[in-house]
Amino acid sequence: MTAAPATADGAAAEEAELQIEFDALIAADQRIEPRDWMPEAYRRTLIRQISQHAHSEIIGMQPEGNWITRAPSLKRKAILMAKVQDEAGHGLYLYSAAQTLGITREEMTQQLIDGTAKYSSIFNYPTPTWADMGAIGWLVDGAAICNQVPLCRASYGPYGRAMVRICKEESFHQRQGFEILLALMNGTEAQRAMAQESVDRWYWPALMMFGPPDDASPNSAQSMAWKIKRFSNDELRQRFVGMLVPQAEALGVTLPDPGLAWNEAEGRYDMSEIDWTEFHEVLAGRGPMNAVRVQNRRDAHERGAWVREAAAAYATKKAAQAARAADSARSSEKAA
Repeated sequence: MTAAPATADGAAAEEAELQIEFDALIAADQRIEPRDWMPEAYRRTLIRQISQHAHSEIIGMQPEGNWITRAPSLKRKAILMAKVQDEAGHGLYLYSAAQTLGITREEMTQQLIDGTAKYSSIFNYPTPTWADMGAIGWLVDGAAICNQVPLCRASYGPYGRAMVRICKEESFHQRQGFEILLALMNGTEAQRAMAQESVDRWYWPALMMFGPPDDASPNSAQSMAWKIKRFSNDELRQRFVGMLVPQAEALGVTLPDPGLAWNEAEGRYDMSEIDWTEFHEVLAGRGPMNAVRVQNRRDAHERGAWVREAAAAYATKKAAQAARAADSARSSEKAA
């Protein structure tokens, strides 16, 4: 009866030592790799963040995919198709990174189509005009870059490495969005009005992408302590607005915030209060397009079942062929 406590004490001591090693790696700005020991809370946090990020990339294909067949020129269609294809690739990189933490692709997909997984609230807004393709590129992808570039230095190796390529491609997405808006602002009066109206609709949801204020963000502080995140939600939001102001001047659009003003004393922009009620409503699944986005993903998953089944059958067939070839080779060696 005395052996069990000794074993438990030994396991606790070993875990304490592993925790010390983990903390030392984080403090030294070193990377945690999949085979390294990590606290269970760290693993869960990463699975939540990376899977939500992957879901956002996959759901984020829908608002822009809506315009591929209606883009105003062949060039615009080709660019938009390439961008949507990039988003699919980003989702795959991120799902692969999450899988290194012990969750399966099937589990993550099921959580998304069941509606139990979260993704970025920005993709639950409609895209009724072509100008929305420009506003999404400039504002939404611009916010993504501001948020994601620091993630290239995330403490978890597979996540940080995935973000390097993703951020390079997001930079292209942001530039093409800016160029769409610039073309519209140099067009007719109706085109300029369409561009401004789109910016008016997307500006505030883009600011919400950084998450709730720091004092209302339940996960931000711990993620920063683990160096998954490097900056707080409010710091990133302020940095983003600082980037937007000169770009808006270059475009000739007006940012729809009457309270936006440079605060010389504090060296930052003062902004009007964000409507956090809207943010929480959309996040809770009650946004304009929440149900449509998830249903579309569910339908696509069901339509693709035959592809997954065929791929699995082919893999089983190839594995059986390889096993037979190996058996034959062994038999030949024995006969020789």
